[in-house]
Amino acid sequence: MKRILAIYGSPRRQGNTTLLLNHAVQGVLETGAQVEKIVLRDLKMSPCLEIYGCKETGRCVIQDDFQNVYDQLLACHGLMLASPIFFYTVSAHTKILMDRCQSLWVKKYWIDKIPYGQRNPRRKGLFISVGATRGKKLFEGTLLTLKYFFDILDAELWKALLYRELDFKGDVLKHQEHLQEAYEAGKEFALALSAEY
Repeated sequence: MKRILAIYGSPRRQGNTTLLLNHAVQGVLETGAQVEKIVLRDLKMSPCLEIYGCKETGRCVIQDDFQNVYDQLLACHGLMLASPIFFYTVSAHTKILMDRCQSLWVKKYWIDKIPYGQRNPRRKGLFISVGATRGKKLFEGTLLTLKYFFDILDAELWKALLYRELDFKGDVLKHQEHLQEAYEAGKEFALALSAEY
C-alpha cells in the first residue's frame, strides 16, 4: 500500500497553507489511501549543527523529534509539503527540516557515493505554498530550495500549487477555487502513486 506523508510547515495552527493541505489530505483520503501527518511547529527539532556526526551512517546524531521524521521520510512513497513564504523561501520550521536532511545528503553523496546529477526518483512530491505579494519571482527561491531537498529524498516534484496575495489567517477561505484545486490535486496525487506502487 502506498504511504503518503503530509508535512505542515506553517507557524500558524490554521494558516492558509494548513487549510490548503487539509483539503489535499481529504482528496487523498477520498481514494481510500492513508496519510500520516507531521505538524512541524509541534516538534522539538534543532537546526542542523553541522557537526557531521552523520558521516559514519548517514543518520543525524542529534537525538530529537527529527529521528522519527527521518524514518517517515524514507518510508513514504509520496510527500505532500506545505509552507508559506518568508523572505522568498520556506518557513523556518520547514527550513530546519530541510537542513536536518543534510544527513541524507551525506549518506547519498559521501557514503553511498552516488554520482552528482544521477537521478533516481522513487517518490513523488506535491508542494503547496502561499505568499502575500504579487511578485513575479515570489516562488523562485522556494522552488530552487525544494528542487534540491527533493533530490536528497529521491523525489520528483509532481505538482506545485502556488498562490499569491494570501497573507492573513483565513485569507484562502475567500478563494474556494484554491481549496477545491488542492482537494483535486490530493486525489490525483494518490491515484498517480497507486498507478506506480
